[in-house]
Amino acid sequence: MPHKRHGFTLIELLVVIAIIALLIGILLPALGKSRSSARQLKCAANSRSVAMGVLGYGADYKLYFPPHYVYGAEETGLAWRQDEQLLNNPHPNTGYIHWSYSLFSGGSVNETSFTCPEMPRGGAPRTNPGGNGEDWEPGQVNDAGSTSPQDPPMDRQVKRIAYVGNHALFSRNKFRASSGPRFNRLVTSATVDSSARGGAGTILTTEIFSNGKDWNALTSGGKIKSHRPLTPFLSPGGDVYTASSGANPQFYYPDTTDILAPEAMPAGAIEDDSGVPLLNMMGRTHKGRNDAKSGGSANCSFVDGHVENLTVLETIERKAWGSRFYTLTGDTRVSATPGGRALE
Repeated sequence: MPHKRHGFTLIELLVVIAIIALLIGILLPALGKSRSSARQLKCAANSRSVAMGVLGYGADYKLYFPPHYVYGAEETGLAWRQDEQLLNNPHPNTGYIHWSYSLFSGGSVNETSFTCPEMPRGGAPRTNPGGNGEDWEPGQVNDAGSTSPQDPPMDRQVKRIAYVGNHALFSRNKFRASSGPRFNRLVTSATVDSSARGGAGTILTTEIFSNGKDWNALTSGGKIKSHRPLTPFLSPGGDVYTASSGANPQFYYPDTTDILAPEAMPAGAIEDDSGVPLLNMMGRTHKGRNDAKSGGSANCSFVDGHVENLTVLETIERKAWGSRFYTLTGDTRVSATPGGRALE
């Protein structure tokens, strides 16, 4: 007699479908976490490469860190004049020379080393993106007031930047007293290495803040100010350049209560007068070590070249931004709290 074959019953099919759905429900979150972990590791590797680039720059320039940004003397090239680094650029068409461009002679840099795959398009655009429309964000305004591709001005900076330097180590353009008694100066890694915390305990760069959708926190008047450094410390008057000298340090770490949740970050938070402590501009990109206040973590490179994944609250608790505001003139000691004793 021929053997009679039976198909699956409806109940059996439903059981199989239910098991498959259960497995998908279990595996998809794990797969998503695995992909997120891989992206975080890629960002950490890029952070390490950037730190090595900064230290390599120092090897060529007597251990100095590059300035975070300066006004260019011309529309192209790396030349800049110290006496022109004031509040406003005396030559608006020259744009900014950013530290990312300064790491390698002539700007021949691996652009992807400065990106993080967890950020929109890998990172923030240049403040002055230039003549290629693909480098612009919707609604972006350059320093000339244009909302469409324009060159000049075009910044000497990588097209997309995911990392920001510690302002206590990377000086910005103000090399002449203009808004107060203090102004910027260049810093060497040897100065930091000889401090109480040393290079292994002082953050060099971190990831810049992004809410995962846009760059509103970096945007003021339509300008996306990705060239700015991250200022980790506060001062009694609110302006670090007008801080006077006194018996106690005039710079101090923000309190953990000064840190906003990512969804509470306002547009223009990067501005000095925004009312938001600028340490809030540290990235919260990676969610594996999430908490309600930090909202995520960022890869931080240190002066000795190693990289750690930290939340902004952990950097405050560890006092990982340094014990002095090295880039400013005058007494630059830092305390843990307002009016407190110097950390060193």
